[in-house]
Amino acid sequence: MLPSQFAELTVLDLVPFGRESTLRTFALRLSPPPWKRYTPGQFVMLRPAGWGLELPWARPFSISRAGEHDLVCFIQVIGRGTERLLGLRAGDAVRVWGPLGNGFAVEADSLTLLLAGGIGIAPFLGYAQNHPKPWNLSMLFGHRAPLDCYPVDSMNERIEVEPICENGPEDLEHFIAVMQARMEEHAVKNGLALACGPLPFLRTVQRLAAKTGLRTQLSLEARMACGVGACLGCVVTTTSEWPVSDAKNWPVQACSQGPVFWAGHVVLD
Repeated sequence: MLPSQFAELTVLDLVPFGRESTLRTFALRLSPPPWKRYTPGQFVMLRPAGWGLELPWARPFSISRAGEHDLVCFIQVIGRGTERLLGLRAGDAVRVWGPLGNGFAVEADSLTLLLAGGIGIAPFLGYAQNHPKPWNLSMLFGHRAPLDCYPVDSMNERIEVEPICENGPEDLEHFIAVMQARMEEHAVKNGLALACGPLPFLRTVQRLAAKTGLRTQLSLEARMACGVGACLGCVVTTTSEWPVSDAKNWPVQACSQGPVFWAGHVVLD
């Protein structure tokens, strides 16, 4: 894990996606962070300087891109905090600490399957951009809102993306069947799968990982207040496969021990 830093960054711009959709998603682009590098899958805590005591806690977001030019987070409006973020304007100050947590494994020569559900596409923008051999990557992307609500075009510039829209039970069954087939193909080649998305999606990926034997990592979504493991608001229970003997079958912090875990290491309640 890389050391985290606190900084006050400036909003460069805010770009909305899917203008004709009721799903409100946008890319928040901030001035460059003070840290020189990060591991895709890590996250940042964001709190605009203009927030008052009515919103005391920062909000966690996957890092979509970070470098010498900017820091970008892809965000969906789902509550009071993200609603207020949507009101940010160029020049506003945002307090940021990061990069936090552990990122995804990078195996340059392994065929790697990226599994994204909805807003779970966010960390894979940076993963594809930073991967040393992107031709070994492919993505299966499950979504419900129109495709233009997500930064799929940016992904397609770098890797092959197979989107599947889930409009009903039959679509969901089809998506799971395709996901199992892709995971089986990668398992035969000793590949790797990386997944990010809502909890029901991750439960399905975890089940298929056990069934296919594919080495799989999951990025867990959790409510976080501090991002550094102090508040104990994001605990997850480990399994008997957890590598630390005195922490098997025990609660650990998703922010500091994750948010990326090997599929067999955690219980998804």
